[in-house]
Amino acid sequence: MAGRGRGAEEGGETTAGVSERLMFAHAASTEEAPLSLPELHPPAELPPPGGGALQPASPTAVVSRIRKQLGRVSLAALRRSVAVAATTELDRGVGFLLVPVFLAAGVIYYFSLSTEPDLYRPLAAVALMAVCAAVSRSWQRTHLLFMATLFCALGFLAAKVETWRMATPMLGSEIQTRLTGRLVTAEAMANGRVRLTIDLISTEHPKLRYAPDRVRLSARRIPPGMTAGSMLTGYAKLLPPTGPVRPDSYDFSFDSYFAGIGGSGFFLGDPKLVAPVEAPFGARVASAVENAREGIADHIRSSIGGSEGEIAAALIVGVRAGIPEAINESMRRTGIYHIISISGLHMALVAGTIMVLLRGAFALLPDFSSRRPVKKYAAGIALISIAAYLVISGIVVAAERSFIMLAVMLAAVLFDRAALTMRNLAISAIAVILVSPHEVVGPSFQMSFAATAALVGAYAGFADYRAGKTIAPPAKRSFLGFLSRKLAVGVGGAAVTSLIAGSATLLFAIWHFQRVSPLSLLANLAVMPIVSLIVMPFAVLSALAMPFGFDGPFLFVMGKGLTAMIAISAWISERSPVDAVGLISIQSVLLATIALVIATMATTWLRLAAVPFALAALLAIPHVRTPDVLISEDAHLVAMPIGGGELAVNRARANEFTTDNWKRALKAEEIVPPETFAKDALNIVDPVDLPPGSPFYCTGDLCIGRHPSGAIVALAETRDSARPACGFADLVVINDATAYNPCRDPRVLVVTKRQLARDGSAAVFFDPQSATARPAIQYAVEQPYRPWHEQRKYTREARGLPPYQKPERTDAKPSQPDQ
Repeated sequence: MAGRGRGAEEGGETTAGVSERLMFAHAASTEEAPLSLPELHPPAELPPPGGGALQPASPTAVVSRIRKQLGRVSLAALRRSVAVAATTELDRGVGFLLVPVFLAAGVIYYFSLSTEPDLYRPLAAVALMAVCAAVSRSWQRTHLLFMATLFCALGFLAAKVETWRMATPMLGSEIQTRLTGRLVTAEAMANGRVRLTIDLISTEHPKLRYAPDRVRLSARRIPPGMTAGSMLTGYAKLLPPTGPVRPDSYDFSFDSYFAGIGGSGFFLGDPKLVAPVEAPFGARVASAVENAREGIADHIRSSIGGSEGEIAAALIVGVRAGIPEAINESMRRTGIYHIISISGLHMALVAGTIMVLLRGAFALLPDFSSRRPVKKYAAGIALISIAAYLVISGIVVAAERSFIMLAVMLAAVLFDRAALTMRNLAISAIAVILVSPHEVVGPSFQMSFAATAALVGAYAGFADYRAGKTIAPPAKRSFLGFLSRKLAVGVGGAAVTSLIAGSATLLFAIWHFQRVSPLSLLANLAVMPIVSLIVMPFAVLSALAMPFGFDGPFLFVMGKGLTAMIAISAWISERSPVDAVGLISIQSVLLATIALVIATMATTWLRLAAVPFALAALLAIPHVRTPDVLISEDAHLVAMPIGGGELAVNRARANEFTTDNWKRALKAEEIVPPETFAKDALNIVDPVDLPPGSPFYCTGDLCIGRHPSGAIVALAETRDSARPACGFADLVVINDATAYNPCRDPRVLVVTKRQLARDGSAAVFFDPQSATARPAIQYAVEQPYRPWHEQRKYTREARGLPPYQKPERTDAKPSQPDQ
């Protein structure tokens, strides 16, 4: 980034600074204007009519004259200007910046495929493109095309290799068994339960033939001496990973597959400790790190207490499970939840605090500082500090990206080299993509890199603008004026930073979470000074003092800062409007991504090419059809918007996570439970008489509701109870895996539990133009299955079997007679 010239003197003319792109000045000299337009000459003077008074030219004449002038622009001149600008961009290194873009494109293409490709195909494509790129070095344009294709193929291959390497065994069906395993992590949750991640060693009663390697279970409590690495046993109910709660939403099976989690569930009793078994060296190291994290987290919680202690533990060691959901929700609504996720902000504050402390300490030793490269010493220690912070806080995508980026910058300081910020971002993106390709399609990677790229590109562009601008030195001001000016600059910079980052991540947030934070700018302006000046610096100081037992005062100040942050977040959240915005089209997200890449990486007038893509992204936002009915993958829950911001569901006690997701997707504000009647108490002579937009009316094994379009939705527990609905319903959902279609009318859409078990949750669309047309349906999972969905074919429901009935237990030994 550019800064003020180092040789500037007070009292004379100074320049605003030197941009990093000026190091490519030899390339900039060849840049030309984008278009060479003919000079517009005023019309020849004509004798004014009417006593010499000048008459204004008519708008039609002006428009005609401008069209004639623009018509003289030749296509050849435009081509030359584009060629010169493109050459300049390549000389300035834009080719390297585009490497992670093409890698990510290959990864996204792999995960968007409907079938799993063979490994040899991407290998052959990489080899072929590498040969073509090597042969075509003499033809620049052809060479660049082959290189772009090569990096796309490399991204595709990296994603395929990661999928093949993980090969996570996934539980195929719900089952109860006694398991024995090694504890990996134990996280205390806000609801009082403990979430355990366990490496399975064995199972019994029954013994699983295809047991997963790692499961995640919850328990009411655990023995006091249980820590990471302990061996435990207990009777548990295991569940296979679930799919998306609706089509095009977050896929839990995908996340579990690449996290190595083959199943989830809960202990039916309390787990117990068993005799330890020798663990591999890697597992012992991981257990030691995890126990250190938990020890630090417990110490922080006990020192600060309350919700502030949970947030402090999340900021220092990355343990977030204990934060109350109310606080999480208020931070999401206000757009400051990024503070909880350890990312670039935290890494930069940790490195900056270490650097400031060390430089200040070295300044107290002038003899030593004058003879030694103390700046390099500080940079080296800061590098070690953020590496330790990365390990102790848990390795997540945002932290990985931030660490790599800061590590490159600090390494540049060590070797007296210039650190190009956008290049650092590209290097970190390449590393993350090659190590964890699946993160590319996740919200953390997309929002993290989008925000960072936008900030780097915006401030680099501003630095370019100031680099050649000559300005006079600021006038002398009083101390109060100086202080007020610095405060105004700081607040303005924070506002601009929040605005840029929020704008860059807006569409990604809407696509993944269907929500926005209208007051995020206000919340960030109010909270970030507290976090930057109080919370994180004192967190670093507490970490440094913790080994010596002097961390109490620092944690106290940190806790007070967190108290203020929580209060501000809650106050703004209560006044924030509804943040649910519904669905947007994937085309708008892709177009916005292209616009962001062009705007942040281009340095010439070619960045104007981002404008049409950005406008197209905005225009494509509403090009998505909202579902008329949503059905869960277990066929238990059905939701239907009935107008007025209300969402009718068929169950009084619905899954809260699912209904919250559906509310945001359908822009609903209130859940309307069903009206339940005793069996045969509800006498619906003609369901067509139900008013459009009516909630579900349930009696016995049948529920009936009517969509505002007039379509009737029926929900049945068995095939027999569904048969009467065939005469009047447009959609029939049967919560029975053994049932088949009881309706002979092809216009009636019948969805059974077996179909949902195979293809996941569903979205149904009624035809508003025809009341007799068969509804359209979209499932969340497509066949043939990808590796993270293979387990679906083995469930009892997918095979059309009834729920498993545990046989009654009979005593093997006869009862003893009374003595």
